[in-house]
Amino acid sequence: MSADVDLDEEKYEKHREAGEIVIEVRAEAVDRIEVGASHLELAEWVERRIRELGGKPAFPMNISIDEEAAHATPGVDDDETFGEEMINVDIGVHVDGWIADTAITVDLSGQDELVEASAEALDAAIEMIEPGINTGVLGDVIGRTIEGYGYNPVVNLTGHGLGHWEQHTTPNIPNRKVSQGVELAVGDVVAIEPFATDGGGKVKEGSDEEIFALESEGSVRDRNARQVLDQVTEEYRTLPFATRWLDADRTGMALRRLKREDIVHGYSVLKEEEGCYVSQKEHTVIVTEDGCEVTTR
Repeated sequence: MSADVDLDEEKYEKHREAGEIVIEVRAEAVDRIEVGASHLELAEWVERRIRELGGKPAFPMNISIDEEAAHATPGVDDDETFGEEMINVDIGVHVDGWIADTAITVDLSGQDELVEASAEALDAAIEMIEPGINTGVLGDVIGRTIEGYGYNPVVNLTGHGLGHWEQHTTPNIPNRKVSQGVELAVGDVVAIEPFATDGGGKVKEGSDEEIFALESEGSVRDRNARQVLDQVTEEYRTLPFATRWLDADRTGMALRRLKREDIVHGYSVLKEEEGCYVSQKEHTVIVTEDGCEVTTR
């Protein structure tokens, strides 16, 4: 067996190991969600638990409430607690940079059918995955499944490929029918990620940013900004990180300096219209010769 094949097999084993960790952590996290529980305590517990089980967070735990769809995570002094809400939790684990990405909706608001719509769309897409399947076809089945429940897919969010130290790579997996998809091939590792909403189906950027990622190499003179950059480069590389993960003083000012220099970029919280709800379900799959292997189920 060649060195290249050995390397590939090691890569997939690490994807699987990350998947085993995230399955356990996801189940334990869901059990901790109840009215009155702390967002910050849950996120910190999940990220600590990932490390206890031998992985590392691939990105900060996302906790999205009601109309929020993505990129929401608690700040260092966050005092929010769960209410009778729709709660999406998105958790990522990596082992040596190889990632498992999963999400689930915990509904305390009584919107069972909206939760079912995204879950059924995910299952329908996974059933169709095989070598040569076009991503546009997957988007079509996702969109039609959600619409069959009387809801809208969120069309400007997509599933995505998972690379080495890269949480979002090609190909995009749309949540609606598109004419210009690409074919999946054996060995592709992708996250299938339907979002369903009772809103219009397009999310917009909010003003809050608690998640950032390295954009490009650079240097800064400010001591705190340099300390943040050193920590990010060493610990997180190109994966997203939370402000609450940083050790430097005045991290907000340091991040603003790094953004001005285009060294890091922020992820704004993505939202539907206020008063709407968004549900989400996500699994990571490896495309195989006879279908796919779901590493997070």
